[in-house]
Amino acid sequence: MASQKIFAGPRIRRIRNAKALTQTAMAQALGISPSYLNLIERNQRPLTVQLILKLASVYRVDPEELHGEAGASITALKEVFSDPLLAGELPGEHELVEMAEAAPNAAAALVKLYRAYREQAARLSDLSEMLAREGRATAISAARLPLDEVRETFERHPYHFPALEAEAEAFHRLLEPGEDLAGALKAWLKREHGIAVRVLPAATMPNWRRRYDRHSQRLFVSERLAEPDRLREIAMEACLMRMQVAIAAEIETLKLASNEARRLARFELGRYAAQALMMPYQAFLAAAERARYDIGVLAARFRVSFEQAAGRLVTLAREGASAVPFFLLEVDNAGNRLRRAGAEGFPASRFGGACPKLAVHAAFAEPGRVLVEAVTMPDGDAFLTLARTVEGPQAAFDERPRRTALLLACDLAHKDRLVYADALSARAVDDPLPIGPACRLCERPGCLARAEPPVTRPLGLDEMVTGLSAFDFQ
Repeated sequence: MASQKIFAGPRIRRIRNAKALTQTAMAQALGISPSYLNLIERNQRPLTVQLILKLASVYRVDPEELHGEAGASITALKEVFSDPLLAGELPGEHELVEMAEAAPNAAAALVKLYRAYREQAARLSDLSEMLAREGRATAISAARLPLDEVRETFERHPYHFPALEAEAEAFHRLLEPGEDLAGALKAWLKREHGIAVRVLPAATMPNWRRRYDRHSQRLFVSERLAEPDRLREIAMEACLMRMQVAIAAEIETLKLASNEARRLARFELGRYAAQALMMPYQAFLAAAERARYDIGVLAARFRVSFEQAAGRLVTLAREGASAVPFFLLEVDNAGNRLRRAGAEGFPASRFGGACPKLAVHAAFAEPGRVLVEAVTMPDGDAFLTLARTVEGPQAAFDERPRRTALLLACDLAHKDRLVYADALSARAVDDPLPIGPACRLCERPGCLARAEPPVTRPLGLDEMVTGLSAFDFQ
């Protein structure tokens, strides 16, 4: 205890105020001067061991209370002040500590009020989505972070950009890569921009996938990345240089609200252009049709990863030369949504994607295996879904690897064009798995996977009856 300084001024002040004592009276009882007590209450002096023992004997204070950390309250307050509405009012760490220490009840009330606000905002968003499915537009909106704005924009927009596809095809013809696109890109970067590409060890680049050093004119790529991911990073850098005008034009059409959102969109479009360069449209479409959209075959043929081939399938929406209109969802093992996109926009109103019964969540239990299912929504819309885990950069021995799961889906009517339909029995096709858009919007009774009650129904509070679901409703 002696080796750790304990500053507990606000706690001491609360003890004194609770007992209606002046600083002079409390100082006399503790055997210290009023001025010294004043310094302690202002956190300008730490508590000594003798003073902690005196507080325990005179005021029956538990010494552990004086060690109490405000960490949980500070974390909750950080959540409050990270909201876009309060982004400009974000206090520093010291100010948050003072708030949590000096007025813990007020801080708890602020957190409670904020969480009630977030709950109401989530309910409004759910109701807005439900009304949109019924064809009734709403004007419900909320403050959004730039990342949320970009995600929502790309989810609504068909994930196909004709101008970037044309630029990628022209770039591919210029490179004449043959069987070595990586070598052709490295030669182009060196010839046109004087940039050398180097793969660096993880110890040298512990936190980056790719880094461009303008001073030395070198592009560094991490050795943690698999070959397809290294190629995408190199292609992305090249595309951001060669296609900057086309990418800027596409960003303008998205009408984003902030420079930060536009920067994030530029990154997303750069990745799109890189994959269009790695998997040229016509060649990839022809191969996909011949292979009946077998993603493993396509990944091997174009020397890309499963994730890259699956993502490319979502982009094949050229007028007059389109493919099966897939849409894609990516989540982590905590259920966080990382990406949603669709050839015709992600069908949030028809599919949702937040049902816990989807195979994308079960995929983590069987890494690397493709899970195929036919599913149906409450309104009767049916989809063919396939889910599989994908790996992130190579983890070190003492690191937990990054693993996410992809869900690729399309209307069940397209099943005969897909090799994956062969894994479905006639019964699975005729009687698809019943799912919902999200628990809050789903009224299926007796669902064992239900995580929340629907916002459209009152809770069932019959003490004599308990349903199969964790949340009974009327």
